[in-house]
Amino acid sequence: MSLANENKTEQVKYPITDRVLESLAVTKRGCEELLVEAEWVSKLARSEATKTPLRIKLGLDPTAPDIHLGHTVVLNKMRQLQDLGHTVIFLIGDFTSMIGDPSGRNATRPPLTKEEIAVNAQTYYQQASLVLDPSKTEVRYNSEWCDPLGARGMIQLAAKYTVARMLERDDFTKRYKGGIPISVHEFLYPLMQGYDSVALKSDLELGGTDQKFNLLVGRELQKEYGQEAQCILTMPLLVGTDGVDKMSKSKNNYIGISEAPNDMFGKLMSISDDLMWSYFTLLSFKPLAEIAKMKEEVASGRNPRDFKVALGQEIVARFHSSAAAEKSLEDFNHRAKGGVPDDIPEVTLTGAPLGIGQLLKQANLVPSTSEAMRNLEQGGVKIDGTTVSDKSLKVEAGTFVIQVGKRRFAKITLS
Repeated sequence: MSLANENKTEQVKYPITDRVLESLAVTKRGCEELLVEAEWVSKLARSEATKTPLRIKLGLDPTAPDIHLGHTVVLNKMRQLQDLGHTVIFLIGDFTSMIGDPSGRNATRPPLTKEEIAVNAQTYYQQASLVLDPSKTEVRYNSEWCDPLGARGMIQLAAKYTVARMLERDDFTKRYKGGIPISVHEFLYPLMQGYDSVALKSDLELGGTDQKFNLLVGRELQKEYGQEAQCILTMPLLVGTDGVDKMSKSKNNYIGISEAPNDMFGKLMSISDDLMWSYFTLLSFKPLAEIAKMKEEVASGRNPRDFKVALGQEIVARFHSSAAAEKSLEDFNHRAKGGVPDDIPEVTLTGAPLGIGQLLKQANLVPSTSEAMRNLEQGGVKIDGTTVSDKSLKVEAGTFVIQVGKRRFAKITLS
């Protein structure tokens, strides 16, 4: 395809107005990379001049039934672009989930079954709607165009990309050089994700930094199909509450958006003062100028806890309510003074005398007895305010309050 044909839609130069520059600033807030910025400015200018919304695409594979704050980094960006008047496409990868995204993997990722995908997809969009405006969101499933493609269409699609280009991908290169198997079906994943962009005629696709290769494939395939190439926007991967690794359920450093308000607020208050600023940039809807002013006040001696409280309340209010955010702060302050929350689960158990590990597990205070033992070793278990460390303890019949860690409480009646 000639360069003239590729850029035929950009032959008309539209004015770069103040609104276009404001939209560019919103686009770039907190982003890792915008490719190609000049092309995106041209798209924004054309959109404003012709009053035609741009098509903004985000694809998520429903590999788990719930969403954590790490996922909302790109959802927040989608909402910002949605508020500018553009069309947001929330794409559920029900077809690509059956392949399994190899991004960042050092081994073949097991594909999900149709049944697993259906269960996860049920709650995915419901949770995403806590960030996006459902009335202005186009929801699509990529099985719409991937299933009808068939074997013949798949072969024709595969002919548009070379193995050499696939092996430019970092995780494929490492596995190939290390002698770690790469299944042929894994090459299909970036191709199918790229074909989504063709099917949807997207102007911009969002993703985490680990998705850059897949996003670029979409850009190249659009050119192959005679479309104007999409721009791509990568967002940083949110660091988890441990301050080390990216937020992940497997790392147990996540904050789920469906978690109880008190738990959500408590976890946000536990992050480091330095990490708080990254959370403000990527998760808060406060203007950047206001965040910069907060930093100045902290540098001048103000307690960063004041702003961490504001962050925690903003996030809790978004996913629950303002009233829940206020109550979470009260609960947090009460616990910080050594108090027990007013609203804790009440559990009735039998089998006294019961081993402490089993008691904690049966009361759903820990997921396993091994986790119970770990908390006991670390001094993280209290019975009626007294720390317990004896792993062989047999708890007699009675009613008492047990605390595990800073945020897990239960009033237990054991008989």
